[in-house]
Amino acid sequence: MQRTVLKKLAGLICGAGVGLAGATINAQAIESCVASLKKQAISAGVKPEIAERMLSGATYDEKVIRFSTSQPEYKTEIWDYLAFLVDAERIKDGEKNLRKHKRTLSAIEKRYGVNRHVVLAVWGIESDYGQFRGDFYTPHALANLVCAGKRRQKYFRGELIKTLQIASRGDVPVGDFKGSWAGAFGQTQFMPSTYNSLAVDFDGDGRKDLVNSVPDALASTANFLKNAGWRDSRPWGYEVKVPKGYNGPSGRKKNASLSTWGKRGLTKVDGGRLSGKLEAALIRPAGANGPAFLVTRNFRALRSYNASTSYGLAIALLSELVSGGDPFKTPWPTDNPGLSRAQRLELQKLLNKNGFNVGAPDGKVGPATRAGIRKAEAKYGMPVTGRPSWNVYYALGGR
Repeated sequence: MQRTVLKKLAGLICGAGVGLAGATINAQAIESCVASLKKQAISAGVKPEIAERMLSGATYDEKVIRFSTSQPEYKTEIWDYLAFLVDAERIKDGEKNLRKHKRTLSAIEKRYGVNRHVVLAVWGIESDYGQFRGDFYTPHALANLVCAGKRRQKYFRGELIKTLQIASRGDVPVGDFKGSWAGAFGQTQFMPSTYNSLAVDFDGDGRKDLVNSVPDALASTANFLKNAGWRDSRPWGYEVKVPKGYNGPSGRKKNASLSTWGKRGLTKVDGGRLSGKLEAALIRPAGANGPAFLVTRNFRALRSYNASTSYGLAIALLSELVSGGDPFKTPWPTDNPGLSRAQRLELQKLLNKNGFNVGAPDGKVGPATRAGIRKAEAKYGMPVTGRPSWNVYYALGGR
């Protein structure tokens, strides 16, 4: 009797798009909610066999729910963020892929007016050039967010239905929806609603396959950036020098011409003069003692891909470096910088070697690795942060 009542309640709640937030999460409740989602998908035009194949086996996933609600255990400073996203390995792989896909990238640049190095950089940051697309089967992750999540259940239900519709049309194979806990999939990580509005069939095979077709994935990214306002006639921005004691305007929304910024005392980082009518805004992501940038509307387009200034700068920096440009000149205001992916992997090996067991090394810094770092920091008399930093790496024997 209790199970029957629970199933009915879960079906009603899930059918309303509200999910099971606040209710007791158990296997029966998830099962009932998923059954309701299958019916809703079929009513929305999804083939019954597709709905069955993609949703059967969906069970409660603690990791999805934790990722959707928890805050990071420590604040990721921008120098940590860039250290592992724009490392020597990603630059080298970017240069290789630039040569390998030269013809495709050139055609995409010509059609959409988006710099090829920027498109390549998005690909590199989002999936390491297609090598890693996520840990989750996105239909099951989205089902968890609908049935057991605590926020935006209606939104995630819509994204789930769209995922099933994409598969039902035959654009992406049923088993290929590997991606993020939030439902993004493909080599450049599109949410299903973004896929429906902006994905393109660039290889001409009649399908918009962002998983298995590099041309489709890269062209869709260029289409996204063009739609977000990217224009190839202007740069993403410039690293600049700000005069000491500067107390003028700053922030992404406070735009002025380059000439105006020059009159305020700013110069290019190499001392070059700022001039012209191009509008830009001053950002100082690490405060007054770190690098400063004048960013244009193109940077806003980058940032729209993932609403983060650090993300936008990662794309900008990687695009510069794969095209033979220079790294940022001004050092970040820290004497304890972050680690590259190779160093993070080595850190895990060192933690295990020194008795701070963190499990099988994989280069990904999760709860177990942070716990091991905290123990090591405490042992060596460091501030206990759980952060994968140079100081703890060096203390453990890293070089």
